[in-house]
Amino acid sequence: MAETWEDKVAPVRRQREASLAKVQPPLGKLPETLPLNSRNLPKELLTDREIELTEKCTVKQLLARLRSRSVSVEEVTRAFLRRAAVAQAAVNCLTEVLWDQAIERAKYLDSLPEPKGELFGLPISTKEHHGMKGSDITSNASYVAWIGSKHRSIQLYDILWDAGCVFFARTAQPQTIMHLETNSNIYGRTLNPYNRDLTPGGSSGGESALIGMRGSIMGVGGDIGGSIRCPAAHCGIYGFKPTCKRIPSGGQRTHMIGKEAILSTLGPMAADRDALELFVQTVMAAEPWLLDPSLTFKPWVPHKFDRPLRVAVQWWDGVVQPHPPMTRALKEVSAACRAAGMEIVDWDCEQLDHKKAWDIIASLYWPDAGDEVLGRLKSVGEPVLLLTKFIIEEQPSVKKLSMHELWERTAEREAYRDFYARAWTNTAAQDGKEVDVILCPPSFGAATPHDQSKYWGYTAQWNLLDYPGVVFPVTTVDPVKDPRDESYVPKNEQDKFCFEMYSPERYKNAPVSLQIVGRRNHDEKVLAALREIEAALGRS
Repeated sequence: MAETWEDKVAPVRRQREASLAKVQPPLGKLPETLPLNSRNLPKELLTDREIELTEKCTVKQLLARLRSRSVSVEEVTRAFLRRAAVAQAAVNCLTEVLWDQAIERAKYLDSLPEPKGELFGLPISTKEHHGMKGSDITSNASYVAWIGSKHRSIQLYDILWDAGCVFFARTAQPQTIMHLETNSNIYGRTLNPYNRDLTPGGSSGGESALIGMRGSIMGVGGDIGGSIRCPAAHCGIYGFKPTCKRIPSGGQRTHMIGKEAILSTLGPMAADRDALELFVQTVMAAEPWLLDPSLTFKPWVPHKFDRPLRVAVQWWDGVVQPHPPMTRALKEVSAACRAAGMEIVDWDCEQLDHKKAWDIIASLYWPDAGDEVLGRLKSVGEPVLLLTKFIIEEQPSVKKLSMHELWERTAEREAYRDFYARAWTNTAAQDGKEVDVILCPPSFGAATPHDQSKYWGYTAQWNLLDYPGVVFPVTTVDPVKDPRDESYVPKNEQDKFCFEMYSPERYKNAPVSLQIVGRRNHDEKVLAALREIEAALGRS
């Protein structure tokens, strides 16, 4: 009989189970029925020492302990490997744990006479389709057709490795790597640590779910439409999307290699704020542009503000109204910023036509109308998932473009970028002080129920403009504070779809995060603004 797609998937799943079986000591018995909120599960299965090592330190604090050798790299690595296994059991976030490789690396680092590297001994998790250090590496990028495909490391991972890190787990991504959810025919559906009925986001949802479970405290995601920021927001962690061509992103296994109409970028996802800048500083210090001449030659110089921030608040994008918890988060953070002496102004998106921006970027995602990716799925009989159909087949602007049509659509992109840059510059018209950053939602609400992530506007807008953005946690959904507005009349079909999704009880205690966006190549300013805004919130 001919081999089916299920036949091809079976050995990959066995390989994952075999990697988890290496975890020592084995995990204790899981509850027969897993709780809706999985975040306390590690405390039932791990030792007090493992909980301390994986929960009680920021990235910099853990690095300080590793450098001082008050704790060994091997002990830390084993703790995170075991916690990652718990996370996998709870939320299905991994493609494999790298038990043998990670322990070997940890022992080597412990054997050095002196700690070496900015990331000495730090366990780092990685998205599967990026590749990995080592021999006999394969990556499938969640395409059944690519199962068993040989791969290697990428420049970014070489830099992190040389800085002393330990790669210990590879995480799941969705079919086509183009969902704001994480679900594939190979690895199944990844769940949200706060609520199994909600998505952890995508496409870096394996990373966000793992970090949300503290099975990792630093990981690497990728972003072309919100794939770092959306999952970071949904799982209550930090995520930074740099301007394209600041961080080396070449060498990933992905589709449509060579398409430059809309670029993706890799970036950090972490359990704490300071880890984001540490990651970028470490990468930039390696001068990656010397090996990748497509990168912007711009060393990382931390930004210092010489006056109070001027923050523009985007209350909505002119298309979909945010859910009540998101609006409350905007109000609370704006009030804190104002109390700290910052100037708060409104960012009027109704004049900036975000709907047009979506039509442009959706088209540029798929200038071949999805022929390559749909053909790859069809070649092995792999079923097309609902959100793959949505992003390709249900977007009116997606069609096969001729060369001249692609030029025209790219010219539209550039014209829109010019239009938006002028709007930003015009904020200085009255007093010479332009807006520093935009404070905005990273989604219309908290994490969506499964297969409902069908509005990308709050993140993809900034991919079209190639603006850097960082997501940070603010609050959680509170049914008392965030009642549904039964009098609200939706403005359009997309607004209606998102409005009808909201029920306070459905989202109770789910994380609510916000996004800070800056001008293109003002990455340092965005992270500096995050520090100022969190200080206004009383965070150290």
